[in-house]
Amino acid sequence: MDAPPPPTPHEPTSPERPRRPQPPRPAGTIRIGSIAGSDVLVSASWFLVAGLIAVVMAPRVEAVQPGLGAGKYLAGVAFAVILYLSILLHEASHAIAARHYGYRVSSITLHFLGGMTAVESEARRPREEFVIAVVGPLTSIVVGLAGVGLWFVTPDGLLLLAVEGLAGANLLVGVLNLVPGLPLDGGRVLKAGVWQLTGSRDRGTLAAGWGGRVVAVVLLFGWPLVLREVIGVQPTLLDFVLAGVVAAFLWMGATSVIRTTRIRQRIPSLVARELARRPVLVPADVSVAEAVRRAQATEAGGIVTAGPDGRPVGIVNEAALLKMPEERRPWAAVSTVSRTLTDGMRLPADLHGDALVDALREQPASEYLLVEADGSTYGVLTVRDLDRSIRGVPV
Repeated sequence: MDAPPPPTPHEPTSPERPRRPQPPRPAGTIRIGSIAGSDVLVSASWFLVAGLIAVVMAPRVEAVQPGLGAGKYLAGVAFAVILYLSILLHEASHAIAARHYGYRVSSITLHFLGGMTAVESEARRPREEFVIAVVGPLTSIVVGLAGVGLWFVTPDGLLLLAVEGLAGANLLVGVLNLVPGLPLDGGRVLKAGVWQLTGSRDRGTLAAGWGGRVVAVVLLFGWPLVLREVIGVQPTLLDFVLAGVVAAFLWMGATSVIRTTRIRQRIPSLVARELARRPVLVPADVSVAEAVRRAQATEAGGIVTAGPDGRPVGIVNEAALLKMPEERRPWAAVSTVSRTLTDGMRLPADLHGDALVDALREQPASEYLLVEADGSTYGVLTVRDLDRSIRGVPV
């Protein structure tokens, strides 16, 4: 159940290059060790799961080993630990496969719904995507089959109950994770297949994202039906709640992937020049009210402040301008709501696509000055306009 974060370039370490600092540990997690150079974290939500498993397992433990008293809950917690150790093997296989192909893996986190392996960049090729994704479910299936084998030689009692639970849970996790829909591993397998056939990573991701939505809907309405018609068990309120929680998790994960991919598809078409606002150049010492008056008179969308030599030295921050009360504007210099221009805030007007996004990441700001090749001012680019364009909202 892995949904890797947005990609960052892979940089191998060397004796001459210092190791990149590790990202801060997510809030609400505990580090319990490391595997293949990656931190193993346990989310606080896991303790809730352990408690739920202890409560659910208690009646079965009591039936197998009567007279344990409160010990039956401890046995349930022990089973939860064993179960999540097998999930850790599932996630570790993802991590080892990713590192085999040269990708950095920052952490493995065990949480409420299973686990997550944080691979710091997306796969470069369909084959790598396929291998990294499929090894997790295959590991769970192998553990489940090993449990089935142990069942034949394990004596009756608590140990047999643990083996049965371990085998069934791992086979279930392995098979369900092969269902073709993100954020399940099977969704990444589907993504790799469509990517290989079409040559487009984005098409593969969108197909797998929609697959995840379909799986969420089928799970929400189908799981209670399967319990009643196939397994012969009348679904309880808890079954409906669990199906709803997992379906919501799948739907939100799939929707996030679809939205991110659609945004990424729009990035190549972004051109700074086409998003520019008409600028007006005003002296840095004029009042805010006068600067606004000149902008309105020229129908300008951005205000640039100039020094004594007439060259741009600052750019008015729209948010700061809107916060200034009307009664103060005639007395406050426009420089008080401006940000001093740095080299990173001067961008070529023809910058486009990934280069434009990278330039904005290099120097975070809310407004940028667009300049021509000869250094003359072309316009003002705002992050708000860029964001609206990426989301498909008319600027």
